[in-house]
Amino acid sequence: MRKLFCGLLCVLMAIPNAFALDLSFEEAVNKIVAESNDLKKADANVQKAKAQLGSLNAGRWMSIDGTVSYMNLIDPKHPTSSKGIELPSELGAILNHSLPMPLSEIPDNMFMAGVEVTQPIYTFGKIGNAVDAMHDAIDMSKSAKELTMREVKYAAANLYWTAKMTDGIVAASERNLNNARAAKKKLTAAGRANRSNLIKIESDIATKEIDLSNAQFDRDTAYNMLKIMAGIDENEEIVLTDGFPDKFEPLATKELKSNPQWDIYQKQIKMYEANASSKRAGGYPTLAAVGSYSYYALGTDIGNMFEKEGGQSAYWGLALKVPLFNGGLHSANATIEAMNAEAAHQELDKSKKLLRHEYNNAVNKYKHLCDNLDKLNEAHNLTQKAYDVSANRFAAGQTSAVELSDVAGALYRMDMALLNAKYNILMAGESVKKLGE
Repeated sequence: MRKLFCGLLCVLMAIPNAFALDLSFEEAVNKIVAESNDLKKADANVQKAKAQLGSLNAGRWMSIDGTVSYMNLIDPKHPTSSKGIELPSELGAILNHSLPMPLSEIPDNMFMAGVEVTQPIYTFGKIGNAVDAMHDAIDMSKSAKELTMREVKYAAANLYWTAKMTDGIVAASERNLNNARAAKKKLTAAGRANRSNLIKIESDIATKEIDLSNAQFDRDTAYNMLKIMAGIDENEEIVLTDGFPDKFEPLATKELKSNPQWDIYQKQIKMYEANASSKRAGGYPTLAAVGSYSYYALGTDIGNMFEKEGGQSAYWGLALKVPLFNGGLHSANATIEAMNAEAAHQELDKSKKLLRHEYNNAVNKYKHLCDNLDKLNEAHNLTQKAYDVSANRFAAGQTSAVELSDVAGALYRMDMALLNAKYNILMAGESVKKLGE
């Protein structure tokens, strides 16, 4: 059993990154989307706009206010003593016609309770237009969330492919360094290591060790940033399972006719126009139904206030509130909203021009880079052959370390150019996704 355990442990140790987390491109994007603070904030804005709509809608319905009060009259000359108010005979006679019990004075203990109801009937668009504007604001917040989603996905793709490119840079740097070390080994093994060639190779090895160290540092930095944005522990090893493709398919594109940013401006225009109508309606009358019910009880002592029958009163009716003069406030506010709508119109026109240009540029860039990729692959293959020829000539003593270093440097630059081209093609495709419908 012990031998079996040791054997299994050796197998696991022999497998690189045996306990690493495999992460595909789609999985990385989904994790970053789930962790995005910007998306969570955009969702909160949607919920906020919905709550504001509920607040405005509440103005359409009746409002009910209740009031309960208790008062005890006191003698100002003797504040610690309560005191009833004697009524003149004429006032007492008038009040006694409407009160359930005759009074010669108002008792010093009074209890009152009442309910008031107000129901708007017609506001000439004050509430309706404000509600319409808030509906547009909700649509704006949803479009803003979609725009944020696209930006987050683009940023996630950038993080993933940047990290993947640093893998390629590290691999190319390692090959470059190993080629220099192999050249040194051949030179010393042949017993013809002249001082000039040896110094040149030693210098190349030192330089390429630095290049590899920098590449590894950049890779670790890119991976750590990817982990942070994806909500992965920085100490956890990850393996990016999707690599740069060798072939790129043509994009299925069409004319750009919509974009979340345009939707935002279009809804913003409608919102400002509805707000202008609502502000203007602020100068119009408001018609409402009103009603009220009141109950009161009086007594010379708290204990006997409710022993006698109390009084009640109620009414209902219509109320018309007419603004007479406000110094042009409503008109000025309506003009402000109308000018906001005009500014949004201009921003929409500008956005359509710029985004269409950016979209077409991304499509053309993708096609251009794909067209050049075959030529770049051919150039890379030729450079690899040139290096192989130079390395064989160097091993046979037919060329110098300087020539070999130049060809090795050209091969390394071609490796970088090929990686950079594939990265740019992928990101051009992501730009088309971000801007497209």
